Amino acid sequence: MSRSHAEHKLKLVEVLNILVADGMVAQTEAEALIAERRIHRQDVHPLVVIAKKHWKSLTTPHRTLTLETLTEWLAKSVSLEYFHIDPLKIDFSELTELMSIDYANRFAIMPIRIDGNELVIATAEPFLRDWETILRQTSRKSIRRVVSSPTDISRYLVEFYNLARSIKSATKTSPETSNLASFEQLVELGKNNKQFDANDQHIVHIVDWLWQYAFNQRASDIHIEPRRDSGIVRFRIDGVLHQVHQLPMSVVTAMTSRIKLLGRMDLMEKRRPQDGRIKTRTEDGQEIELRLSTLPTAFGEKLVMRIFDPEVLVRDFSELGFSADDRSRWQHMTTKPNGIILVTGPTGSGKTTTLYSTLKHLATPEVNVCTLEDPIEMVEPAFNQMQIQQGLDLTFAEGVRALMRQDPDIIMVGEIRDLDTADMAIQAALTGHLVLSTLHTNDAPSAITRLLDLGVPPYLINATMLGIMAQRLVRTLCPHCKQAQPIQTDEIELWNTLVAPWKSPHPAELYHPQGCLECRMTGYAGRIGVYEILLMSPALRKLIHADTDIAALRDQASREGMTALRISGALKIASGLTTLEEICKVAPPPS
Repeated sequence: MSRSHAEHKLKLVEVLNILVADGMVAQTEAEALIAERRIHRQDVHPLVVIAKKHWKSLTTPHRTLTLETLTEWLAKSVSLEYFHIDPLKIDFSELTELMSIDYANRFAIMPIRIDGNELVIATAEPFLRDWETILRQTSRKSIRRVVSSPTDISRYLVEFYNLARSIKSATKTSPETSNLASFEQLVELGKNNKQFDANDQHIVHIVDWLWQYAFNQRASDIHIEPRRDSGIVRFRIDGVLHQVHQLPMSVVTAMTSRIKLLGRMDLMEKRRPQDGRIKTRTEDGQEIELRLSTLPTAFGEKLVMRIFDPEVLVRDFSELGFSADDRSRWQHMTTKPNGIILVTGPTGSGKTTTLYSTLKHLATPEVNVCTLEDPIEMVEPAFNQMQIQQGLDLTFAEGVRALMRQDPDIIMVGEIRDLDTADMAIQAALTGHLVLSTLHTNDAPSAITRLLDLGVPPYLINATMLGIMAQRLVRTLCPHCKQAQPIQTDEIELWNTLVAPWKSPHPAELYHPQGCLECRMTGYAGRIGVYEILLMSPALRKLIHADTDIAALRDQASREGMTALRISGALKIASGLTTLEEICKVAPPPS
């Protein structure tokens, strides 16, 4: 069938005939689908109908004819650019002003971006062009068409227009907001400065959308940040912050109030930092916990929401990034009846996830697991969790003292910050309890010197310490698009720097990020842990004294099987899981 460019909507017969002519689909399969659709008579885009069949293309490389694959094929077939809609990169507030949602739905088009004097429009109907002339006149811009997935267009049209409408309505309700917490405030006389109602339905809709959007994008944190004239929303995805949208300050203030209300925080207190938590559900019914933190800034309250997925509590250690040797060494420590185990690393290195996953495996009905946290990261029914209350003088040290009277078997102390907490943790270990805690040090051996710096006597460290694990999180390469390439001269130099002084041989090839739709063109998808596990031994205990030599401690631990952070990272590079740049970024050089 000839590919007609007359004004019309795509028909199933037409698309199938072109696919058959291109040698991608068998004639018999096409005829069977045409007959089937005549019976059902469903008004669905032809590409969606064909994608549901999960056919394999008859042409090499025999890709499955997914909706994205078919959309790419259609774009090429009609000599237009294919465009994957990434909602993180679309400024819907500006674009939705260009046309009504009814107009967009009528022609199955969606405004994507404005490039100077050019307006980019996504369409799933390349042979409908009546709208171009009118839009060119109203926008006074040239039009460039691109082809996008019909389901993406229909989905994001509804989401973006509804959200833009809510933001516009909310702004009209209160065009100017007096931000009492703002350090630098512009007061305009004669304007209505009434505050937003946090329960305004438009604000409720914006907050609900924000959460579901964050869950769908795999965000670990949501930042709502006030600026002088507007506020911005950013998501942290795989450890990297992405700006999502810019909102009027009045809407940002109302959103913050709405979220504080749900988190049972003091709405009127805007001068001091506050903490709160919210439990909600994703669209598929999965429970998600949000930990809230506010901070007074020059232009108002900044709000950060950390997203905790309860699924991390039941993840296998191999999913966290433990090698077989790592897991063996970690289990050797955590199955002991008493003693202290420390997990070290900077903020955001996954220490809490490791501890929670470990406690979840240890929390059988026969043991009493108690935690002392500041704040409680995730509420877990299998543990008895207590939160530090500085205002009530309930410190870590006082909390451990109280827990000792609760007949615990395993105690998790959120962080050892001072000598009092360290002393109480050691007393708990000496009296027959297994104590797990965290410490902020660069590597595992440094935790010993940190305890000595706090004032813990060497003989008590020797008597109670079972082992120490240092960890980092690195981005993992997207499995869909990573590509192996022969190692280059500059990469060999970087590799030798990374593994010095261990002199590990470099691999013949390294995997590199490429970028695809699955990873949002970043080349990375997800994160994994890199671990350094020090097991205490008689030889190591002999090296712990008031003037401990950290280098001697590290050398002895390495001889006994401790894999340094950089070597652990190098093993993950050689396995094709991550890159040289990622490991060099997070793993400290040997001191």
